[in-house]
Amino acid sequence: MARPRAKNPTPAELEILGMIWEHGPGTVREVMERLGDERAYTSVMSLMNVMTEKGLLGQRPRGRAYEYSAKVTREKTRGRMLGDLLSRAFAGSASALVSHLLEEAGCDEKELDEISRTIAEFAQKKGEAK
Repeated sequence: MARPRAKNPTPAELEILGMIWEHGPGTVREVMERLGDERAYTSVMSLMNVMTEKGLLGQRPRGRAYEYSAKVTREKTRGRMLGDLLSRAFAGSASALVSHLLEEAGCDEKELDEISRTIAEFAQKKGEAK
């Protein structure tokens, strides 16, 4: 029985999405050039076809090749991945996730101040929405 495909992108898929988000649509060959590594053309093409099946990429004919474009935004992808992590690893507890993140990230004082400002802004918006 085949293993079900994950909804979230794999690390290799995220790398390809990152190239397309940053540089715009491209053919398999163009994406390979942007990646700058030694992967085989057929491997990248297969990966991009799987990404199309998963709804991460769209494709349209361009000459003798296909041009691939992102069908999901960076923000939506991050949100989906973070939501999955939140529910699976932290039982839905945002405070547990943030606490663990702060412990692991080793933030400096400047970054901690920015995080505090972000939390204060979020709390203010949340209060205004009531």
